[in-house]
Amino acid sequence: MVQRHLIVLPREDGGIEIYPLKEWLRQHPDVLSGVNPNEVTSHYLRNALLRLGWTKQESAGEFRLIQPGAASQVQNIGDALGENGALVAPEEGEADQIFTLEYQLRDFLAANLHTLSITEKKLKLFVDPTGRDGVEFPTAVGLIDILAIDENGDFYVFELKRANSSDRAVGQLTRYMGWVTQTIGKGRRVSGIIVAKGIGSNLRYSASMVPGVSLFEYEVNFQLQEAHELP
Repeated sequence: MVQRHLIVLPREDGGIEIYPLKEWLRQHPDVLSGVNPNEVTSHYLRNALLRLGWTKQESAGEFRLIQPGAASQVQNIGDALGENGALVAPEEGEADQIFTLEYQLRDFLAANLHTLSITEKKLKLFVDPTGRDGVEFPTAVGLIDILAIDENGDFYVFELKRANSSDRAVGQLTRYMGWVTQTIGKGRRVSGIIVAKGIGSNLRYSASMVPGVSLFEYEVNFQLQEAHELP
C-alpha cells in the first residue's frame, strides 16, 4: 500500500492543520533549503525532515510529520482517519459527512468561490504581482486560509474550521484582516468570513461586535447514483 505523506501543524486554537508533504514544502522552500520537492521522492523529503528534528506518526496508509517542538500539542490523529488514510464517517447519529481534513475544505471552497452566496458580487482568488494565489496566503502575522477579491477589488479573508469553532477564531480572523487593511488592501474594503461545521453562541456573540465579519456553516452531502447500463 502506498503511504500518503502529510505535514501536521498545531493551530493557536488547539486544532491542527494537515497538508500534503510536497505541497507544503513547495510553499515553504526555506525549510529544506536547496531541495526542490518536485525533483525528489517523498521518502527523501521525509528523511530530511526527520534529520532536522521533526517527529512522525505512521499508519498503514499515512506517514505524518510533526514540526519540532509541536509533538506535545498534536494528539495522535489516527482516530480521525481510517487505517488506510481514508476519511471516516462522523459519530453515529450525525446525518452528514464532515471534512475531516481542513485542507480539503479549503481546496473545495477555493475552487468554488464563484458559486458561494456570500456577497452579491462574484469572488475569485486574490493573486499577488508575483503570481502567488490566495490559498494559504503568507503574511507577517500568519497564513490566511483563503484570500479572495470581488469585481471591485475589495478583499475577503476566510478563516476555515473543519469542526465546531470557538470564539478564538475571531481573534485570528481580525489579525489577518488588520494586516490586509494596512498592506495590500489599503483603500479597499476588507471583510472577514468564518466557515465552520458549527457556529456556537460564544462565536456568534463575539462576531456580532466586529463590523465586516460574517459567519457561515457548511454541510456536505455525499450521494451515489446507479450507473446506467451500456446501450
